[in-house]
Amino acid sequence: MRFAMNHIAAPKVALPDFFALARRLGATEVEIRNDLPDVMAAWKAADVRAAAADAGVAILSINALYPFNVWKGDLPARAARMADYAAEAGARALVMCPLNEGRAVGHSEVVAALESMAPMLRARGLLGLVEPLGFPVSSMRTKREAIAAIEEAAGWDVYRLLHDTFHHHLSGETEFYPRRTALVHISGVTDPALAVADMLDAHRVLVDAKDRLGNIAQIRALLAAGYDGPFSFEPFAAEVHHLPDPEAALRASMDYVAAHA
Repeated sequence: MRFAMNHIAAPKVALPDFFALARRLGATEVEIRNDLPDVMAAWKAADVRAAAADAGVAILSINALYPFNVWKGDLPARAARMADYAAEAGARALVMCPLNEGRAVGHSEVVAALESMAPMLRARGLLGLVEPLGFPVSSMRTKREAIAAIEEAAGWDVYRLLHDTFHHHLSGETEFYPRRTALVHISGVTDPALAVADMLDAHRVLVDAKDRLGNIAQIRALLAAGYDGPFSFEPFAAEVHHLPDPEAALRASMDYVAAHA
């Protein structure tokens, strides 16, 4: 298996230093973000490309276009700007997240959004990584739903799934789709008193022996079924973001996962 690093794993580390940190950990693939930290707002795309080249890392994706499945208002313009930035920065893909506000989005709306987004991706040589969110309020909780919409949109040339171990657990979905999956996000939840329905991004820490999400079982299942893409660390918890030595903590989690998967 190979590891990658999402910038949210160490958001207080400046971009060039984050790239260097990833390399020291043995990861040559990274993900940048437009939220925490907001690399798109702080860095010119050409400078991101140069910094990645200097560090010897490849940019897997920019996180995230939201809500990709509600194709109206300013979303088309934001999608175009994000795709332009990704292409200029040398990123391979855009992460695409569905509406997560307790409102349903119909299947036909999702298909229409995918059909509208596809030409932008094709023109720039990018992939769209569709990431179902397992929260009860999500408008797309399962990969099965995403696959059905991509199929109908005839979009497999530019779309793939993003399997997130946290969201997979929350959704209750048991199926794995390794041949449709281009990226896996990993994070753990360790609070023993927390009900699954109450798990939020703020609870997502680095994976260790106390993990309740079944990360090791999920990783094993993906690998056994033929998945050969990267596993990218994506912890959202403030306690991780404020660690005095994020590199050491990430190395410990990498070692744990590698030893058990």
